Amino acid sequence: MRIPATLALLASFGLTAAVHAQGLERGAQDGASRGEEMAGPLGAIVGGAIGAAVGTANGILGVDRRERFRIYALGEHRPSVALSGPVRVGTVLPEDGVVYFDVPREFALPEYSYTVINGHPVLVEPRTRRLVEVIDDGRP
Repeated sequence: MRIPATLALLASFGLTAAVHAQGLERGAQDGASRGEEMAGPLGAIVGGAIGAAVGTANGILGVDRRERFRIYALGEHRPSVALSGPVRVGTVLPEDGVVYFDVPREFALPEYSYTVINGHPVLVEPRTRRLVEVIDDGRP
């Protein structure tokens, strides 16, 4: 089972907004591999869909590192940039007025930077300035 077929299947179920999150691809790969081992091609399809959903929910950092990164980023007391509108995955940040910081090595994400937008630490793909994960504290 190839991953593009799994992603196409997920997109057809209305999950297109989540396709950009890297957690989806990792989750789909893991789920498809495990499903195929256990139940063949059909298991790969089901496992890929379930794995993608879990991977998207966990995001790039994953559940285990998410809170630790939030505490780290807010503990650094970086200035928060105020932007109008919602802060969500896929938003492209402005070229000017935003300072980006390296993600510490312990999080193993050298391809990303972070900043703080509207009080929320966010992971950013530096080349495109696109938000790839918003680190929220879970409070309403």
